[in-house]
Amino acid sequence: MNLNLFRRSSDQTAASSEAMRVASEAGELIVYGAAWCGDCHRSRRFLDRHGIPYRWIDVDRDPASVARVLEINHGKRSVPTLIFPDGTTLTEPSNAELAKKLGIVG
Repeated sequence: MNLNLFRRSSDQTAASSEAMRVASEAGELIVYGAAWCGDCHRSRRFLDRHGIPYRWIDVDRDPASVARVLEINHGKRSVPTLIFPDGTTLTEPSNAELAKKLGIVG
């Protein structure tokens, strides 16, 4: 795993202040998604396959998380939305984007 994820980077998009605080305090990757979302299933399989720990939050079961997703994505309810320990986010990332962010080679 890329250790730079645990440091704040000014050249990456930051999550909302509340979501960033939660991710930073927990020191964990947070994945907002929904059971009906195919991209969410793909992203979770990718993380699981590479042994990347994360906290799953189902936006359909946690109303407060919807507000965070909307804030991060400028009013769009886009999932999966991932918040990394450094406060940066990826929304609807491809496996290649996840691999690059996490420093996974091959």
